[in-house]
Amino acid sequence: MRNSSTISKGIDWSLVWIYLALVLIGLSAIFAATYQEGDPVLQSFVSFKTDYSKQFYFWGIALIVGFFILLTDSKFFPATSNFWYVTGILLLLLVFPFHSRIKGTESIIRIGAFNFQPAEFCKIFVALALAKYFSRPETNFNRPGSQFSAALLVLIPAGMAILQRETGLALVYFSFFLMMYREGLPSIIPTIGFALAILIIASILIAPNTLAIVLSVLAVLLIYVLRRQIKRRKQILTSILLIWAIAVGIQRFAVPLIFEKVLQKHQVERIYNLFGKDNPYDPNYVSLPEEDSKKKKESGSSYNVRQSKIAIGSGGFFGKGIFSATQTRYDFVPEQRTDFIFCTVGEGFGFLGSMILLGLYLTLLLKIINIAERQRSTFSRVYAYGVLSVFFFHIAVNISMTIGLAPVIGIPLPFISYGGTALLTFTILLAILVRLDADRQMVLR
Repeated sequence: MRNSSTISKGIDWSLVWIYLALVLIGLSAIFAATYQEGDPVLQSFVSFKTDYSKQFYFWGIALIVGFFILLTDSKFFPATSNFWYVTGILLLLLVFPFHSRIKGTESIIRIGAFNFQPAEFCKIFVALALAKYFSRPETNFNRPGSQFSAALLVLIPAGMAILQRETGLALVYFSFFLMMYREGLPSIIPTIGFALAILIIASILIAPNTLAIVLSVLAVLLIYVLRRQIKRRKQILTSILLIWAIAVGIQRFAVPLIFEKVLQKHQVERIYNLFGKDNPYDPNYVSLPEEDSKKKKESGSSYNVRQSKIAIGSGGFFGKGIFSATQTRYDFVPEQRTDFIFCTVGEGFGFLGSMILLGLYLTLLLKIINIAERQRSTFSRVYAYGVLSVFFFHIAVNISMTIGLAPVIGIPLPFISYGGTALLTFTILLAILVRLDADRQMVLR
């Protein structure tokens, strides 16, 4: 532990101020969405009975933990990274026998009046473990073996989160591949991921047989265009046929398997609603005329997004104010204090308030990039980019799903959404980064 008198030495206080501003905006938004008129404000804030009261106490706990992290020697984090990763995996394993089923997920352990979600907390341990792995002198990320080992550190907790029916959080773990790309992951891998995403979207928009024909036609055209090269190198033809076979196989077999066995029913429905399609994997699916199909969507899972967009639009430029926001004050938007908290900000504080929030997030992300690039230590740089990847994914996906640009996958908005585990997780991620940056002249392994 450091002497408390030297805690401020080297600390980038701009990150701390951004953090405090975001948490205060979050408390205001939760208060605006859940405060009941007539309740004494001060008493309800300290009662631990309201959501904003609980979030206030969670923030107090997070501040205490963050303070102790700032007092910790930076060498502690690389020295204990592997231990924390193993601890995280054990916590995820404990979920299977001791979980409580809450809102369709089986990833939460209930401890008295508190809910603890190891899949959320484990993001810290994965970020530390990846930083430790990349900082090892023997790690050569240009080798496929090293790339596979790094990917395994991410895929193990992601797979366990999927088994706990927490697909949204599982996707967050894949954001660490953004950090790996910065550290030298071959560009072919993100390219394959992008192509796979396009293929999945095409599988949703186009009938299976039609898409198979389209893929076959594209393969034939490619063979015709490359016919001269194919005469000189037969491997090109083999590669084209192999890619065609894999694409058709994914489209005809892998995508249906994912939608039927991996994703939950409501998640599949949200994905299809995003593209304006009926869910063919619904056991009660019946092809309806366009007008009837539209009416069905208006009363289905797209209700959340539609009400969210109404709330954001109704806020105007300056917003309606905390106590005048009708959509969020009267519960027209489900989960308005958690997954859809951004619509509470949009309605209550308007376009101006939303832009201030987005400006704070953009400043935070750019600041983390700047911090990452000024590190002498590989451990600190990789950890910083891991934190950046997690924050960017949460911010981009949460806001996109709130305004109808992404399917609703149920992940919180950093420092804004209600939730003790999430607030503590994001605080610890940022506090460790601040501590490492304060000792940026130190080389850590």
